[in-house]
Amino acid sequence: MKIRIFLLILILAGVSCKKNRTHPVPSIAFDFSIDLTLPSYQDLNSVGGWAYVAGGIKGIIVYRQSTDVFVAWERMSPEDPDNVCATGLTPDSVNFLQLYDPCSSARFSMYDGSPIANSGWGLRKYQALWNGSNLLRIYN
Repeated sequence: MKIRIFLLILILAGVSCKKNRTHPVPSIAFDFSIDLTLPSYQDLNSVGGWAYVAGGIKGIIVYRQSTDVFVAWERMSPEDPDNVCATGLTPDSVNFLQLYDPCSSARFSMYDGSPIANSGWGLRKYQALWNGSNLLRIYN
């Protein structure tokens, strides 16, 4: 019985000593809409299109996954928690479905934000709500 209690204490101590891992890219509050009829967002009118949008920390990249689904990703890399890299994530020149961090060489999926190389973190995702017509609301 004493051995079980001792083991339980060791397990609880080990669990409580684990580092609290919060996402390295801070969460900031914002709420705005973009008009998809504007020329700067014309690429978002077809599936697979993407566009840069002002907002977030280093900007936002919006990607159209399907006819009804948009996703919005923070351009600040999770591999740059101190925000020292001069540039944000950019679409890879060879594979546009990947976002590339030129400072750490990390790569991320533009489709779902998951890490592909050189990162243990996925991208910070923002909410994207399309009204079915011309407005796309992006918020956190």
